[in-house]
Amino acid sequence: MPSHFNRRSLLRGITAATAVATLATGLAACGGDSDAATRTNDTAGTVTVGTLSNGAAKEATLKVSEVKSISDQLPAGIKKSGKLVIGSGTLPSGAPPLGFVGSDQKTLTGSEIDLARLVAAVLGLEPEVKRFTWENLFVGIDSGKVNVGFSNITDTEERKRKYEFASYRKDDLAFEALKDSEFAFDGDYEVLAGKTVSVGAGTNQERILLEWKSRLEKEGKRLAIKYFQDSNSTYLALNSGKIDAYFGPSPNLSYHVTQTASTPTPTKIAGQFSGAGASLQGLIAATAKKDSGLAEPLAAAINHLIENGQYAKWLAAWNLSNEAVAKSEVNPPGLPLDNS
Repeated sequence: MPSHFNRRSLLRGITAATAVATLATGLAACGGDSDAATRTNDTAGTVTVGTLSNGAAKEATLKVSEVKSISDQLPAGIKKSGKLVIGSGTLPSGAPPLGFVGSDQKTLTGSEIDLARLVAAVLGLEPEVKRFTWENLFVGIDSGKVNVGFSNITDTEERKRKYEFASYRKDDLAFEALKDSEFAFDGDYEVLAGKTVSVGAGTNQERILLEWKSRLEKEGKRLAIKYFQDSNSTYLALNSGKIDAYFGPSPNLSYHVTQTASTPTPTKIAGQFSGAGASLQGLIAATAKKDSGLAEPLAAAINHLIENGQYAKWLAAWNLSNEAVAKSEVNPPGLPLDNS
């Protein structure tokens, strides 16, 4: 919905190419990053979520202010700067409802951005959003250009070698197929034999799919994996029958299904799978550089939002209530190194 890997042991946890063209247009950027417009219209002590969503969310104004006992936990440099620099890996085309260009055609909106703004308010910091291609989001974190990534990043044991996490949402993956397709995934990778599936390059879901492909090959069976540069190309391939299904973050795919319902080529969710594998519930987490000292105050801020109701209202505004977690954890168990 996802420590660097090479091609087969990968870094990233969500593809930025799951957008609907009518909702998300890319921002041109040199070097794969861009300062995002962040018009909020918030007043002191409030954060408005769901703005400019073009129907993806119901706007809500939430009361939230700095909590000194939490902001005092911040690293001195960040506290002194007065800013929380937030990374979003949603270039070029966006990923509604998680992060996409809003209805004004310039402001980055989405559920991930809104939670980051709520967390920044608890920490007494001004949110500054920078938008990247997926791979450059992690380069930004590594280089210090970004304090924290809020971009549907999956907690994995491999990533803990380079990053620290504060979890905030369940991580479920899904297969999207044409509504009239007989394809259905029931949790058993064997059903993928003979199929052609698209997945985002460098994502956590790609890592899982590649493991299934390897297992099938050892059994003498074939799974073809196709890659596309953007969501439009992916869905053209799905509509034309060039692929049987698309494997991606459940929120993105579920949103896209609602958008296709009245079109000549409606789609469906054809099965789901945890982003941490069959034996563990995957988690999405705010991601900072390891030993940055940010994971603890980020988790404390998220737990404050959970305990005081703003978290539930944020999820409800974006129709993501089924992905709620009971609490934010620092570096909880993630996708195992062996992908099992």
